[in-house]
Amino acid sequence: MTRDHIRTGVRAGASRGTYLALVLAAVGALLAGLGVWVARAEKDGPGPDQALPENAASGALPQGPCAPDEKLAPPCGAWWGAYVPYAANGSLTDAVHGFEKKIGRKLDLVYNYHDMSNTQRDGVLLTPEEQELGRDRMLMLAWESTVWTEPHHENWTETQLGWANVAAGKFDEEIIDPQARRLKAYGKRVFFSFDQETDFRTPDAGTPEEFVAAYRHIHDRFEKLGVDNVVWVWTVSGYLGNAELMKSLYPGDAYVDWIGMDQYNYYRCQRNARWLDFDESQRPTYEWLRANISDRKPVMLSEFSTAPDPDDPDRQRGWYQRVPEVARTLPGVKALVQWNRPVPGPHCDLTVNQGPALDGYREAGRDDYFRQPVPPR
Repeated sequence: MTRDHIRTGVRAGASRGTYLALVLAAVGALLAGLGVWVARAEKDGPGPDQALPENAASGALPQGPCAPDEKLAPPCGAWWGAYVPYAANGSLTDAVHGFEKKIGRKLDLVYNYHDMSNTQRDGVLLTPEEQELGRDRMLMLAWESTVWTEPHHENWTETQLGWANVAAGKFDEEIIDPQARRLKAYGKRVFFSFDQETDFRTPDAGTPEEFVAAYRHIHDRFEKLGVDNVVWVWTVSGYLGNAELMKSLYPGDAYVDWIGMDQYNYYRCQRNARWLDFDESQRPTYEWLRANISDRKPVMLSEFSTAPDPDDPDRQRGWYQRVPEVARTLPGVKALVQWNRPVPGPHCDLTVNQGPALDGYREAGRDDYFRQPVPPR
């Protein structure tokens, strides 16, 4: 998530020793089957291996020159997606449908986040609502090697489980395998990212070498269990101050299908001195990734948005209106995902829920470049 500035604040007061203790406690609890949230899980809800879809993967695949390839990359344009937080009533489907009504179109791709608590609320991949939304949209699932303190990561607090523990297989039977089986049973291809914005998770979660080992372990575990419908997205913040760190975190071409980057125009949300238009906010990282990581892998703007300009509210409209024009000059970018959640701080409403931001985003979403045939499976 867009937490490069939030993480620092949340974790700055915690000592390394405190985190180590929390990690060890969490590991022991999970391995004993006692998980931090298990007692809170809904007693009448389906178990981790239940509520699987009846017919998720069906229908004829799109044909023709603009049909997406086996890794879901569209050759003629790009997917239009969003992360939309749960509605006040707790429903994801209501939130997505409400957002789509505002923007005047159906999303190609719905992005959602999960922890490794293995509980109904946040720790089970492919919830019933995700399955429902996935019938005529694609899903992007981000899976964090943490246990969130509050539902849906409300105040961004969490316990790290540790990449070394993931790589060592300590969570295979209780956490990883059940979710792998659910994804396999779903059948339809899904985008999947392990520990997105990984460059801002060090050193709390571990070293770059431990991340690579953990990522490869999950990938290989899925493969061993026959999960062949996952499209692997390696996601970094894209902050170029972390350039060398990002290089060291890359799992390798054999383990990555897409590259994700999370870049914003934060402007006064982070006391930036300069407004960055859409091109300025995205192109430097895009070009760096093409030159230093891969010039072949499709790129997903897995989180993008702009903060408002309090002195010129109409500025957001123009920021979004330029998206289609700029996207055409970034040919490797094959999916764009709006982050539609405010973050803490003044001038930090990153949503397009109303006003000039909504007007500009709605106009951008009508462009033919973002009108690709969505595969049913």
